[in-house]
Amino acid sequence: MTRIVKIAAAAYPFDWLSDFAAYRTKITRWVEEAADCDLLVFPEYGAMELASLGGPQVAGDLEASLHEVARHEPARDALHAELAARHGLHILAASGPFFDGTRPVNRAVLFGPQGRIGHQDKQIMTRFEREDWDIVAAPGLRIFDTPVGRLGVLICYDCEFPLLGRVLAEAGVEIVLTPSCTDTVAGFNRVRIGAMARALEGQCVVVQAPTVGDVDWSPAIDENRGAAAIYAPSDGFWPESGIVAEGLMDVPGWVKAEVVLDLVAQSRRDGRVLPFAHWPESAAARLVD
Repeated sequence: MTRIVKIAAAAYPFDWLSDFAAYRTKITRWVEEAADCDLLVFPEYGAMELASLGGPQVAGDLEASLHEVARHEPARDALHAELAARHGLHILAASGPFFDGTRPVNRAVLFGPQGRIGHQDKQIMTRFEREDWDIVAAPGLRIFDTPVGRLGVLICYDCEFPLLGRVLAEAGVEIVLTPSCTDTVAGFNRVRIGAMARALEGQCVVVQAPTVGDVDWSPAIDENRGAAAIYAPSDGFWPESGIVAEGLMDVPGWVKAEVVLDLVAQSRRDGRVLPFAHWPESAAARLVD
């Protein structure tokens, strides 16, 4: 039986929210617009719009905004679990700060029709996260076996590091979810190129969901550039460009595509090139005199 999964990647804009009910209305509308899909992917730090619930002073303060967003984590989890159950789909909620100690991690949570499946924390912090925002890494990658495939998550900057992608590929991951938040076209392209490279090397599907638009009330998410996309290896079974679907730059909305998951195993077994199988040869490379 052919396994077909319909994926939706969000190019997500921020809003100033008057209360949590406004957030509920927004997220409900977004999920309803992609309820014809099986797997929905929201972006990195999309949860930061909840800082607006603390008012302008809190939203405009780097440290205070982290605590305000984290405060709403239980209600946000409940909302996404409710929507996943109502529509019978899987949702990677937008990531946000989670205080697992003195300093927060950047956490993305996966939900399915039966409720919360698990979470993935960002592995490697950008300069802004570590030098200005003091968000910390939480080493350790997770695998999610779901009815929509074997999933892994590489949050934004993580996708620029091939060894992280290799760990997921060796664990049999078929779809890598890459929520992102970048404030320049260059930053977006670094993640985009990383996502396409991870799809090539691991011969798998990679989904990039970015934040888009300007935010004048937050120093953390003030500028956002990107385009949502779904990538695959250009190895004969997939589009020659490696692009299954791609949205327009900085345009909010969903990018959707149907993916035949069986092609991941077929690519790894019988692609025109076999980078997944030949990886050990590159790992054994050494300098010679």
